[in-house]
Amino acid sequence: MRYLLVAGILAAACTSAAEHADQKPAPSGEASGVVSSDSATTIGQPDTVLTRGASVAVHDSADATVTSASAASAASAAPAPRSEAAAVPAPTLANPPIRALYVNRWASQSRKRMAKLIAIADTTEINGLVIDMKDEFGLNYQSANPSFARNAGNSGKIANVKALLDTLEAHDILAIARLVVFKDSVTARVHPEWTIRKTDGSIWRDKKQLAWVNPYHRELWDYNIGVAEELVKMGFGEVQFDYIRFPEPYKSLPQQVFPDWKGMSKPDALAEFLKEAKTRINKLGVRSTADIFGLVTTVGGPLEVGQDWEKVSPQLDVVLPMVYPSHYPRGSFGIGAPNAEPYRIVKIAITRAHERDQKLGIKDPEHVRPWLQAFSLGKPPYGAAEIEAQKKAVYDSGYDGWVLWNPGSIYDVFLPALEKKFVSRKK
Repeated sequence: MRYLLVAGILAAACTSAAEHADQKPAPSGEASGVVSSDSATTIGQPDTVLTRGASVAVHDSADATVTSASAASAASAAPAPRSEAAAVPAPTLANPPIRALYVNRWASQSRKRMAKLIAIADTTEINGLVIDMKDEFGLNYQSANPSFARNAGNSGKIANVKALLDTLEAHDILAIARLVVFKDSVTARVHPEWTIRKTDGSIWRDKKQLAWVNPYHRELWDYNIGVAEELVKMGFGEVQFDYIRFPEPYKSLPQQVFPDWKGMSKPDALAEFLKEAKTRINKLGVRSTADIFGLVTTVGGPLEVGQDWEKVSPQLDVVLPMVYPSHYPRGSFGIGAPNAEPYRIVKIAITRAHERDQKLGIKDPEHVRPWLQAFSLGKPPYGAAEIEAQKKAVYDSGYDGWVLWNPGSIYDVFLPALEKKFVSRKK
């Protein structure tokens, strides 16, 4: 097996915003070209800010900001490949179980930080890395397509993607490309004609004054799927879409107007995008996956942002619900303090996802791969014990795979919760 360095990747120590929202159940069947703020149910809570240092990133669980410490010192070269016993199966549409870590834009651009993350994978059950390749700051690579490159943004990029992917392949680590889709202020600046509008025709903006692109716009679909196809051809073994949703229609904000609406509901628009993406990406031999709010697994109907389990799940090879216990309102499932009950929250949420997939006739044993909370937001602070509890909940719900989310991609405190090699634990 080859021994490769992560050559040419830029060292970086940068900062960006991290979003983590407490989403309340807000089922709604309403979806129109003009959305009334008066009729919308607010599903966010006031911002909470925890300051811990530099290096952070964004996930689609919007409203509370979490900041994570920058990386500790790491080895100067990529570690030796993992043993054959811990090797991840070659990525195929058969959908092997994946246990992964999230890697933000800044970590992916740093040789030292990537070496440390690869070392974790080499010595534990981790067999995948979810890497930001298109986030709210634009593209994290140099696209060969001039029209795509216009949306690159100015936050730097991985200097040598091929070297990175060769290294991950040599270490039997599945490279998963994460793409932020509809919360895309960079593309909104370059293509204002692709944006959500207000009733007066001007560009609609969210509470942070960010423009969102219009989920009904077909050229936007083609752009995002085209980026995914380009990344697969570069060597990524799986595509993961994030921000597959509409922005919250808060009553305090102007009405949202969607050009190209043509009477299609929000859930149907998201499902159609995912269906087209899956068709095109599967043709290249890899899986199409997406992140959704954890509440979608238990709410009986669509959230007002358009996510609906029965619409979304059949259009994906893997669904990744963000079942962070800290994001569930007090009293959820009869639990007074959800953040203090990680096993119960994750077990209820993922068991329900399993049941709903069964009713849909989806029998894939690893069709659900939840995001687990590897950060602290409120009390108690999270460490290895909370990771172990969440993992057990996944296994007891009938699945083997999961992904850890830490906005700064710093996992040191959670390492004692990782097993030395991949062993199936699902019930």
